[in-house]
Amino acid sequence: MPAAPTPEPQGTCFVVMGFGKKTDFETGRVLDLNQSYENLIKPAVEAAGLKCIRADEIVHSGLIDVPMYELLLKADIVVADLSTSNRNAIYELGVRHALRPYTTVVIAEEQIMKSPFFDLNHIVIRQYRHLGEDIGVGEARRFTGELTSAIKQIMTTEPKLRWDSPVYKFIDKLTPPSIEEAQSAATAAVAAAASPHPTADAGIATAAHSQMMQRVEEAQTKGDWLRAKMLLEEIRAIRKTKDPQAPANQQIDKSEDPYILQRLALATYKSKYPSPAEALKAAAELLALLEPQTSNDTETLGMWGSVHKQLWALTKERTDLDEAVRAHERGFYLRNDYYNGINYAFLLNVRAANTADAAEAIADLVQARRVRKEVLEICDRWLKANPAPADAAASAKLGAKYSQSRYWVLATVAEAYFGLGDEVQGEQRLAEAFAAAPEKWIKKSTTEQLDKLKPLLADSPLTHLQPAAPAG
Repeated sequence: MPAAPTPEPQGTCFVVMGFGKKTDFETGRVLDLNQSYENLIKPAVEAAGLKCIRADEIVHSGLIDVPMYELLLKADIVVADLSTSNRNAIYELGVRHALRPYTTVVIAEEQIMKSPFFDLNHIVIRQYRHLGEDIGVGEARRFTGELTSAIKQIMTTEPKLRWDSPVYKFIDKLTPPSIEEAQSAATAAVAAAASPHPTADAGIATAAHSQMMQRVEEAQTKGDWLRAKMLLEEIRAIRKTKDPQAPANQQIDKSEDPYILQRLALATYKSKYPSPAEALKAAAELLALLEPQTSNDTETLGMWGSVHKQLWALTKERTDLDEAVRAHERGFYLRNDYYNGINYAFLLNVRAANTADAAEAIADLVQARRVRKEVLEICDRWLKANPAPADAAASAKLGAKYSQSRYWVLATVAEAYFGLGDEVQGEQRLAEAFAAAPEKWIKKSTTEQLDKLKPLLADSPLTHLQPAAPAG
């Protein structure tokens, strides 16, 4: 029996939010906002019978601003996710509140509500819990149902009773603007008539950002980093394209998107084209646009540290080693995470082994031990908050990202114990990590890191120090 046809959407919902991984500078957490969109918002909107559109899914030519502002005005529902205090989302929410008196739903990850914005603290903001890399299954089920119900209720309520814009609540007798379809059609006709190549222009359309990013993901999954790099370079160029119809004095100088630059830098050095050293230098030039020396974005700092760590391994330039140490140190203390912490500790060992001053070397080694102890506490908290699934079915529900995250936490614990000189615990935790590895290849980088760490520990000047005599 053929499946029942999917009903046509009865309206449009425009989603205002960031995309990709964004840093919440107030808490130092990095949230994957794509997970919020794919696992919470889009399913809820479609369950309510609406077509769901995010800015990166708009197929357009020329400036993205035109269709974006039209959707902010015309969309039946706008869902605004303010997680990570995303400035673009906050601005677009303000535009929507000014254009439409009702049908705007504001949501945010729960930790943003610890210090809500003054101008928004009297507005209903629906909260959800984000795990950083993913959304929990139970939380996805709860919040999706809540958001679907809210949208359905709004759509069936009389307009005058569902005003949610503070602009129209606090300013009486204000008339919302509107744009007639005929006016838009007339404007398009004038633009087409003015074009020297109307037929060619009509055929030019930029692929939706989300479609191109999907191709990037596919290339990375296959390990085709050069292809991913080329696609990201195209996306970067499109986002910076100027409006060909605007006068020179009205052109908008578009700033770089940090997420695109981060992804491009990763693909650039992973491609190893035209050589590993050249690829790393090109990646460093891209990341330099994000000002890593002063940035509080821990994603940028982690990548800056990784690039210079690899440059040091190739060139042995001391400036690269110092840059790597500073980046991971800053990232660790901003975010208090195990990734930056374990890399910071490793690099302190590297620097100690390459320092002639014995006092400086000992200072680095002592600091490395302290950092590893903090890392163990961070990992222990993560493992307690994210217990191993009871069976294969539970594991499948948690997904591949959980499996990878658990592996890296366990591998980090093993490296921390090795770094602290506890070989027994190190071997036990390493075996536990390898048993939890979702793919065989994932073990390789752990093994390579430990192979580099063990000689550094063997040559440590701390091994020559006498233990302190017991008190009394």
